[in-house]
Amino acid sequence: MEADQPLLQVNNLRIEFPTRRGTLVAVDDISFHIDPGEILGVVGESGAGKSLTGASIIGLLEPPGRIAAGEIYLEGKRIDNLPYEKMRRIRGQEIGAIFQDPLTSLNPLYRVGYQLVETIRTHTDLSESQARKRAIDLLKEVGIPGAEERIDHFPHQFSGGMRQRVVIALALCAEPRLIIADEPTTALDVSIQAQIITLLKRLCREHRTAVMLVTHDMGVIAEAAQRVAVMYAGRIAEIGPVQDVVKRAKHPYTHGLMGSIPHVGHAAEKLTQIDGSMPRLTEIPQGCAFNPRCTRVFDRCRAERPDLQPVDGSEVACWLFEEEEKKVGYGD
Repeated sequence: MEADQPLLQVNNLRIEFPTRRGTLVAVDDISFHIDPGEILGVVGESGAGKSLTGASIIGLLEPPGRIAAGEIYLEGKRIDNLPYEKMRRIRGQEIGAIFQDPLTSLNPLYRVGYQLVETIRTHTDLSESQARKRAIDLLKEVGIPGAEERIDHFPHQFSGGMRQRVVIALALCAEPRLIIADEPTTALDVSIQAQIITLLKRLCREHRTAVMLVTHDMGVIAEAAQRVAVMYAGRIAEIGPVQDVVKRAKHPYTHGLMGSIPHVGHAAEKLTQIDGSMPRLTEIPQGCAFNPRCTRVFDRCRAERPDLQPVDGSEVACWLFEEEEKKVGYGD
């Protein structure tokens, strides 16, 4: 991989679900990249296409869902068109996955040590004893006290936060270059969330691991990510440096999301509310998908769909910013 090459590159990804009534487009022509050592936050309402994007990258898109167009590159090598067995090897060795519910990633019938050792031996040439030592080291690295004893415990003997740490250790078994973390802190209390975020940031810093952090929690994004992509109805509405997007949101949807978050120390009589709800896949409106809920909508929004365009260091899919005299972000 060249020094200036992104670790992950997604180009014009389109995910479809064929149905009796026609083909539903769940992710519609999105492109983004993640650099080595970077955390890219992907945020949006339920149904925006965040998790489907992550699933397509790791080759776990549930049928009848399919990648209908686009390309996915890992360290310059295309991976979206690989046979199942090759993708399975990449999924263990080069891409790790952390899911919202650790119980879906851990087999309740086996001790966590067995699951870690099996995964390590599947993707490396280590012996049984070497794999066990690495498993203990991984449990220590993710902050599980008494790892030498805890390695022989079953998943139900761990708390929710500790189980999530075990899942992270499982994802790290083969020292992957990329981790897809899908709502990894949602089921955890705030103090455990902070510890998991700190752990992910340390992995990026020390191992140059890239992370795609999928969540609906802007607080987690603001704390963990360097850049953030805001998704709406299967498309990226805005993408840019996290501080710019959080403090100077440009897309009306992003602005509404930021305004709905309470801020400590800032008294507000009323939080911003985005009226309506995200459209179903069968009812995506013509033009900009956000136009029925947008307070700044005009005729072009209802007729033409905007593509991402650069605006003050970010990229925004909004007609408000096409002309130079209209490049005025919220909060300026």
